[in-house]
Amino acid sequence: MFRQTGILQLLASRVQLVLIEWIVLFAAGFAGGMLNSIAGGGSFITFPALLFVGVPPVSANATNTFSSCSGYLSGAWAFRRELAAHRKDLLKYTLASLAGGATGAWLLLQTPENLFREAIPWLLLFATLLFALGSRLNLALKGFASRHQHAGRAGAVLLLLLLVGVCIYGGFFNAGLGIILLSYLVLAGHTDINAMNGIKLLVSSIVSLIAIALFIAEGAIAWREGIIVLLGAVAGGYIAARVSRQIPQHLVRGFVILAGSLITFWFFVITYR
Repeated sequence: MFRQTGILQLLASRVQLVLIEWIVLFAAGFAGGMLNSIAGGGSFITFPALLFVGVPPVSANATNTFSSCSGYLSGAWAFRRELAAHRKDLLKYTLASLAGGATGAWLLLQTPENLFREAIPWLLLFATLLFALGSRLNLALKGFASRHQHAGRAGAVLLLLLLVGVCIYGGFFNAGLGIILLSYLVLAGHTDINAMNGIKLLVSSIVSLIAIALFIAEGAIAWREGIIVLLGAVAGGYIAARVSRQIPQHLVRGFVILAGSLITFWFFVITYR
């Protein structure tokens, strides 16, 4: 009798723990989806949430890439008309995305868990600084690009190699990829923000898809946790699309920068204490 009671209590506590984990993951996905729809930076919420519920660091990063991909795909489809105007460059972007995304994902899978755990605070710091300084960086790059509009063939090759490097980062660690891509497109001479967003989302989609294919092959994705985050992100993105016009973007950006800074600080503390 007492043994049966103990087993029932253990099962009840286990179910309660699982429900709490699901709520945390769905809420993180919901918040991340809203942030991505309004200002970006959703990975600052979803990636730590996956670590919080016990997903190992490399798997959490792979799972976060999987959970974010649907937003990239739907966004790229929404900008299909703008992308059609740049169809002559799409093959170049696709090949660079495939090569870079696959290389970045492969590097992640070769990275030991302990080493990646130590790198997390630095990667988050890099992504936070990019998010905070992204607009200033874009302005600086616009000035640079306007002074170097007639770069020769060597410049075009360097730009392509730079894009591959950006995609390698995206395959390795997804947070901040969109900001880096926008900066790259400014440097490449693009000025139409809608076309830039379309190209950014297309490249992000391809990088994520090839990375996810490698992650699946290696069994690196935590499917249950990833699907819960994905469902939350879809719900959050849908809600944000309906209310985003009522929320000042500078307030949302300020919240993301604050959250990113606090999360980065916390990871430095727990990693190097």
